[in-house]
Amino acid sequence: MRYRAFAILGGAIALAACSTDGGNGAVKSASSADAAAEADAPFPSTYSAYPGTPTALVGATVYDGAGNVIPGGTVLFSGGKVEAVGLNLATDGYAVVDGSGKFVTPGIIDIHSHLGDYPSPSVDAHSDGNEATSPTTPEVWAEHSVWPQDPGFSRAMANGGVTSLQILPGSANLMGGRSATLKNVPSRTVQGMKFPGAPYGFKMACGENPKRVYGGRGRMPSTRMGNFAVNRQTWLDAKVYAEGDREKRDLAKETLAGVLDGDILVHNHCYRADEMALVMDMAKEMGYKVSAFHHAVESYKIGDLLRENDVCSAIWADWYGFKMESYDGIPENGAFLWKAGACVVIHSDDANGIQRLNQEAAKAQAAGKRVGMDIPDAEVIRWITLNPAKAMGIDEQTGSLETGKMADVVLWNGDPLSVYSRPEKVWVDGALLYDANDPKRRAVSDFELGQPGEGDVK
Repeated sequence: MRYRAFAILGGAIALAACSTDGGNGAVKSASSADAAAEADAPFPSTYSAYPGTPTALVGATVYDGAGNVIPGGTVLFSGGKVEAVGLNLATDGYAVVDGSGKFVTPGIIDIHSHLGDYPSPSVDAHSDGNEATSPTTPEVWAEHSVWPQDPGFSRAMANGGVTSLQILPGSANLMGGRSATLKNVPSRTVQGMKFPGAPYGFKMACGENPKRVYGGRGRMPSTRMGNFAVNRQTWLDAKVYAEGDREKRDLAKETLAGVLDGDILVHNHCYRADEMALVMDMAKEMGYKVSAFHHAVESYKIGDLLRENDVCSAIWADWYGFKMESYDGIPENGAFLWKAGACVVIHSDDANGIQRLNQEAAKAQAAGKRVGMDIPDAEVIRWITLNPAKAMGIDEQTGSLETGKMADVVLWNGDPLSVYSRPEKVWVDGALLYDANDPKRRAVSDFELGQPGEGDVK
């Protein structure tokens, strides 16, 4: 794969790949035991950070992602890590970037994306997100469909400041398979993008999609009660495998055993409040935990239950009414969840929406304000940074600007909750990978470059 070369502070590198031994090696924040286990696993991450330089962002309004705001603050990062965040910090030895009048946030995180497995352009040959051949396919892994050349990756960074994202299978199946958490960096392979130390996710779906897909073929499930019956029997079979001899490998049950062991996090597509409550009961019956409900347009009806069960709601700001189970969606969903003390995440599920998660979060905030809830900006930024990181199991590594975390940082040219603002610079693990003022500092994949024309030098 070719990429337009661009300059990194302190030297120029070509964005040909994230090699197994390239970069500054500073980003591997998982423990040595975790790193060893990951290396022994199939399809291990080969991610390594691009080279960076010690950097000080000075004078900007800093939203740290954890609910705090620092006007005129300073962010220091070096070796791929955040070193300090505060006021009047010494900047000797750092390349100083003047952020006066601008804003800094952690890198934006999308918990629900199909980039790579439903890449652009949207054609049948690229439709690789749904293995719609059985209502339960826990054996499939989304990463085996991810096309790293998808132009959506670089657009998500340039237009939306997205530095990490979870790629999920589609929702045709009750159990759609494993997800992959990626760093949003150019790479020839998906392994070169895999977030080091991130747990796998497991995509489940309830409601209309599975019963429509399989009921339409005269198969079970064709009803919501069929959905739960198939799910429960599949979990019961998995428990026998998990509690018995795992010498004879079964890829489907291996994934389900990982969920039951707590190593793989459940992300459940679900719209209706009553179904979400039933799914939480099923999870207790079978011995697993739901990390987040996705889309969750009726979460506002059960905010207290979601808080008590420590389940996040990954929602849109205002998509609703496009099918029956989304009929009761309201723009104030996120605001009511926040008021109930539940975990709110704004997600995209869309190649265009991922480029404006900041604006979608602002829309959800504005809907709350219209009904009398004044949600602080710093809390809203959490909905697209630390909260998704928490639900994805990577909050100890990224999602907020805290000492020792990955230096995934966005400098915005204005208020990030304004429709008029966009990323000016984006760092991933301390490496400047996007600069709006430098056309060379944006990756362009082979697909975007196109094919050599007649008469071109071969």
